[in-house]
Amino acid sequence: MAFVLDFEKPLVELERQIGHLRRLTRERDLEVDSEIGPLEKKLDDLRREIYEELTPMQRVQVARHPRRPYILDYVAALFTDFIELKGDRLFRDDPAIVGGWARLEGRPVMVIGHQKGRDTKENLRRNFGMPHPEGYRKALRLMEMAARFNAPIITLIDTPGAYPGLGAEERGQAAAIARNLEVMAGLETPILAAVVGEGGSGGALALGLADRVIMLSNAVYSVISPEGCAAILWNDASQKERAAEALKLTAPDLLELGLVDEVIPEPPGGAHSDPERTIAALGEAVRRHVEELAKIGSKRLIKPRAKKYMEMGRFAER
Repeated sequence: MAFVLDFEKPLVELERQIGHLRRLTRERDLEVDSEIGPLEKKLDDLRREIYEELTPMQRVQVARHPRRPYILDYVAALFTDFIELKGDRLFRDDPAIVGGWARLEGRPVMVIGHQKGRDTKENLRRNFGMPHPEGYRKALRLMEMAARFNAPIITLIDTPGAYPGLGAEERGQAAAIARNLEVMAGLETPILAAVVGEGGSGGALALGLADRVIMLSNAVYSVISPEGCAAILWNDASQKERAAEALKLTAPDLLELGLVDEVIPEPPGGAHSDPERTIAALGEAVRRHVEELAKIGSKRLIKPRAKKYMEMGRFAER
């Protein structure tokens, strides 16, 4: 059975009715176009209405939808000649982060991102998109390699957060994330980050320090999940709606706060309703930003990048 969010159930019911009428047309040769047309219009209008009025917590649910495109879907559709590179040269490979060389309209680029699984087996292998420190060290190795060749770095962010297990902490999870931030701040090559699903805490930020940060309209980006925030502040995870509102984690909020540079609209019904259209929209934005950053020149990117992050959260009295 397809995964359905609670607020999408009225849409599913209308789709079921339309599907039933179409089957009648095929099987019994009945003329029901006059009934299908108004139902399809009602479906489109209702889908648009629902998705224009999503609460912050509902956007979190959409960002987590298992049918959203993942990094390997974007790689297959937007890039050519992808060569995956594995391992951190210290411990092992981490399948929760995928990265490697590719070409974007002929331009060599380094693509790195979080990868979740489509089923239980793959999710276990990829640790539900939650990287260990070796995943971040792999990403750092690839970013430094890209900088040596002056190749743009493109990161695709979609993770609940860095894995918080004991083994990950023993192997230096916090240090690995901090090292990524330190190095990314000074890499002399263009960096573009795209938040395509969940942007959870330092696990996301470790791939997110960039010259430009773009975001799909139903993606989220936050220091903590709403459930985690509610459990800490109110000792009650059921307060997640309240926490999601307070965290200002939605794309429109983050654009207004100046934390992201562009929001890419998703199709009505979210990225999972039309993955091909979503991928195409993100691809257009990625190509445009990479082209603009490439014209600036690598050495001239460092000061604006530092200024961008130093100004975040600055308090001013009026």
